Amino acid sequence: MQDSQEYKDKKAYFDKIITLYGRNVVVEVLQDSSVEVHKLHMASSNKPDGAIKTILALAKTRKIEITYHEKSSLSRISKNAKQDQGVAVDIIAQTYKSAHEIKDMKSFRLIALDGIQNPQNLGMIIRSCAAGNVDGIILPKKSSAKISPLVIKASSGTLFKLPIYYCNTLDEIFPDLDADTRIYSLSSHAKTSIYDVVPTEKSIFVLGNESDGVSPEVEKLCNDSISIPMQRGVESLNVAVTASLLAFMK
Repeated sequence: MQDSQEYKDKKAYFDKIITLYGRNVVVEVLQDSSVEVHKLHMASSNKPDGAIKTILALAKTRKIEITYHEKSSLSRISKNAKQDQGVAVDIIAQTYKSAHEIKDMKSFRLIALDGIQNPQNLGMIIRSCAAGNVDGIILPKKSSAKISPLVIKASSGTLFKLPIYYCNTLDEIFPDLDADTRIYSLSSHAKTSIYDVVPTEKSIFVLGNESDGVSPEVEKLCNDSISIPMQRGVESLNVAVTASLLAFMK
């Protein structure tokens, strides 16, 4: 039993780890003492000058473990050989949580993302939700943009200000939520306006893929479909703009 709990604790710890890459991003991370760092990864071929020199000095000051790799091995860690610039860092994101925790929450207003692919859209959605009346974002790992330097840049430093609940897919989470939870999909074809919705204590608003909208599989699990009233023949808004309107609903 103790071994089982230790395994769960260890898994929960590593589930919170997000790997970022790129010299400027790593410098910014190491300069921010509020960001907990698990490990720094460096290509053994890096020359110890410029940004690399700064990174090594910051890591020494913060007593951060450094692991050196062949360039090909580092690329497997960063998952972006073209842009990692020979460095990557594992950070522990305390706001990155399992979506299975949602079912134990007494009240919430969440935005769930179904197939959002554009990192800039994801970053702007995070920023709007952090600023607005939203308790968190549900971000599936499958078919979605990953947390990356592009997302961090677009979020303008708000990434760690709001809980992000991860799961593999939304359809593994939604069926486990209790009957009091109301799930709304956003669709330009829906007849019900977002301004006619009175959010309950447990409300989730689902935003779909930039091109195809909410997937049929997820749509089946929603209680209702709602839309944003449009004027002058405009068909739809950018998904990040839609998230902004939802984030500031009363």
